[in-house]
Amino acid sequence: MRSFDDRHRLPAAVRILWITALIWAGLTVQAFAQTSNAARLLQEAGARESALRAEIDARKAGTPATPLLERARVLVRAYEDISRLFPKSGSSDDALWHGAVLAADSFWEFGQAEERATAIRLIKQINTRFPGSTPAKQTQPQLDRLVAAKVEAPEPKPAVTLTAVRREALPGAVRVTLELEGETAFREEQADAPPRVTIALQDTRPADSLAAAAQVFPDDTVRQIRIARLNGTTRVTLNLSGTTAHAVYALYNPYRIVLDFSHEPPARAAAPSRTPASAASASPRGTADRARTAPQPARATAAAAPTSTAPPRQNGAGGFSLSRQLGLGVARIVIDPGHGGHDPGAMNGDVTEADLALDIAQRLEKLLVSEPGVQVVMTRRSDTFVPLEERTAIANREGADLFLSIHVNASEDDRARGIETYFLNFAPNPAAEAIAARENAGSARTMRQLPDIVKAIALNNKIDESRDFAALVQSALIDTTKRSNANAKDLGVKQAPFMVLIGATMPSILAEISFLTNSQEGALLRAPAYRQQVAEALYAGVMQYQRSLKATPATVASQ
Repeated sequence: MRSFDDRHRLPAAVRILWITALIWAGLTVQAFAQTSNAARLLQEAGARESALRAEIDARKAGTPATPLLERARVLVRAYEDISRLFPKSGSSDDALWHGAVLAADSFWEFGQAEERATAIRLIKQINTRFPGSTPAKQTQPQLDRLVAAKVEAPEPKPAVTLTAVRREALPGAVRVTLELEGETAFREEQADAPPRVTIALQDTRPADSLAAAAQVFPDDTVRQIRIARLNGTTRVTLNLSGTTAHAVYALYNPYRIVLDFSHEPPARAAAPSRTPASAASASPRGTADRARTAPQPARATAAAAPTSTAPPRQNGAGGFSLSRQLGLGVARIVIDPGHGGHDPGAMNGDVTEADLALDIAQRLEKLLVSEPGVQVVMTRRSDTFVPLEERTAIANREGADLFLSIHVNASEDDRARGIETYFLNFAPNPAAEAIAARENAGSARTMRQLPDIVKAIALNNKIDESRDFAALVQSALIDTTKRSNANAKDLGVKQAPFMVLIGATMPSILAEISFLTNSQEGALLRAPAYRQQVAEALYAGVMQYQRSLKATPATVASQ
C-alpha cells in the first residue's frame, strides 16, 4: 500500500485520476446512503398505508370518516416529504406515485376536493421530475379520470358557538377569556381612537345569553366588552382605558381564546404588527397561563444593563457575535419549567420532573427579580400543560433576551448520574439522540414540518451565544451543587435538537439538573435545600453570562 507521501510523488495525470476516483467514491457512498434511507422510510410508510387501507375497507356505514381521512392526508404528506428529502434516491419517484395514488383513492372514497387537487398536483410532479420513469408511464389514466371527475360543493360549515365571555383580575393584568364549543379561525384587529382590540371569530355565532347589552367595567384597563355578529363572523370588541401591552393566545380542551392586558403601558412605542391568521398559526395550541413578576417595569434599555463601557469579551468561539458587536445586554429572561399537566416527565415514586422543575423555576425567579433591571416571564406557574412549541413562542412574543428551560434527567440505568446542559444543534451521538427523543415526545409537529425544522436548526444564528450561556450555567451548577453532592458528575455542555429550543430568537439552553432515577440524586432532589442550591447555581450562570456580554477580561484590559 502506498503511503501519503508516495501518492504525492505520482505523476500529475495519475494524481488527478486518483482524486477523481475518491470524489466519485464519496458521491457513490452519499447516493447509497440516501437511497437506503429513502427505501427504509418508503417501506415504513407502505406498512402504515396497508394498515390504513384495511381500516378504511372495514369501516362500517355511519362511522365518522374524518379520522381516517386525516390519517390519509398525513401519510400522503409523508410520501411527498420522502421524495423532497431524498430527490436523488431511486425511491423518490415511487414515493410520489404512492402519495398520488393514495390521495386519488381517498378522493374516490371520501369525495373531498382537497384530495383530488393533491393527487393531480403529485401526478404533475412525477411527469415533470421523472418523465421517463415507470410511474410516469402510469399517470395518464389516473390524471384523465381525476380531471373529469365532478366535485360536489362542500356543505356549509356549521357555526361554532361562542358560549361565554369571562373577565378576571390577575396580579398586574386583566384577563378576558372567550369560551367556544369548538376550534375556529380568528384574527385580531387593533385601533387607537379610541383604543380597542377586536377578535373576529370566523364561522361563529354568540350564544343567546350573550346577545344582551355590552358589559361595562368603569375605571379599568378593559372598560367595555361588546359582541356583534355580521355575515357569519362574531366580533368581540374590548374598549380599553388607554394603550396597553397585551397578548392573545388559544387554549385547548376546552377550546378558548385568552386575552391578557397588562396594567402597565407597553414597553415599546409602537405595538407589534399583527397579520390575520387561523387559530392554528396565530394562536399556538395549548398556551399555558403566563404570568410576569407584578407589576412589570418597562423593559430595561441598554442603560439598565451593566454600565461597563469596555469592549465585550470574546465568546467561546474566539470571536464577537452580532450580539456582542452591537453591545446588547440581558434584561428580560424567560424561565421554562419543563413538562406539566398531563405530561409529568420523569417520575420516581410520587415525585415528578414537572413538580421539581416548577419549584426550582420559582426559586430562580425570586433570585432574578431582585436584580435591578431584570424582568422574568414564566411559561407556567402551576401544574399545567404547555406544548413544547408554545414555550419558545412565549419567549419570542415577550421579546426575551434569554430562554432557560429546566428539566430533571432520567435513565433506564439507575446508576446514571450527573448534570448536563444543552444548546440547540444536531445530536452528535446516540446518548444525546436518546435524551432529545424523550424530551421531544410531547411535540405536536408532524413529518411534513421536518424540512423546516432542519432548516431552523441549521440556520440557528444563536449557537455561539447559546453555547457560552450553557457553559456558564453548567459550570455554576457543578460548582454550587458540590456543596451537597461531593460526587456531582460533570457531564458537560452538549448539543441536541430539543423541540423546546427550536425557533427561539434569543440564546436558549436546556439544563438537565440531576437524575431523578438515581437513588442518591433522587433523594437530593426531594430536599428543598438542594433545589435552592440548584436555583442559586442557575441564577449565578445567568448573571455571569449577562456580565460576559459587557465585561472585559483583565488580559485584554492590560494590553
